[in-house]
Amino acid sequence: MKVGIVGGTGDIGEGIAMRLSSRHDVIIGSREEEKAAQSSACCLDTLTKRGLPCSCQGHTNQEAVDRSDVIILAIPFKHVEPTLATLKGLSGKIVISPVNPMEKREYFMFVPPPEGSAAMMIRRLIPADARLCTAFNTVAANKWRALDEELDLAIPVCGDDPDAKAVVMELINSVPRVRAYNAGPLAASCMVECLTPLLLNIARFNKMRDVGIQFK
Repeated sequence: MKVGIVGGTGDIGEGIAMRLSSRHDVIIGSREEEKAAQSSACCLDTLTKRGLPCSCQGHTNQEAVDRSDVIILAIPFKHVEPTLATLKGLSGKIVISPVNPMEKREYFMFVPPPEGSAAMMIRRLIPADARLCTAFNTVAANKWRALDEELDLAIPVCGDDPDAKAVVMELINSVPRVRAYNAGPLAASCMVECLTPLLLNIARFNKMRDVGIQFK
């Protein structure tokens, strides 16, 4: 699978690239191609030192879109609209939103846009035939990057296109001990996005780190 990560030089993007690039062709995107190339080199070095294969390249965000079939928007909520305004070519492609609209005040709060969720806002901003799903929202960046640890996590997936959702779930399930769960239509994304501030609050107030979820 050819996977492009828009904003792939951030902690979440780099971590996802490290987990996926041993099994898929990953293109890390950035506004600055040099930064993407550096992240790609870091990914390659990290995996090869562990004796793992790695297929990872660094390019601009636009090239990450152009070269990929599945696009992950690994960008903070405040950068979503300006970033999407610079991109073209999303028509017909599977787009994954791991974006969580939240703020850190006296505790972490879910602060959705008027549409009710980041995913529904993104739905408005991208072409109507782009195949949008919500996924990867509840995994901490440190968990993705800790390659010596098995994740043993559940990842809810929301979306309105059954075929696109199946592809996204297959991508998730390709990571050992990570399990994708169908969490309903895209309109249910608000329930997934608000889990992240909840997990951060649990971690903070209980002196825990990198809290995730599992369904049993």
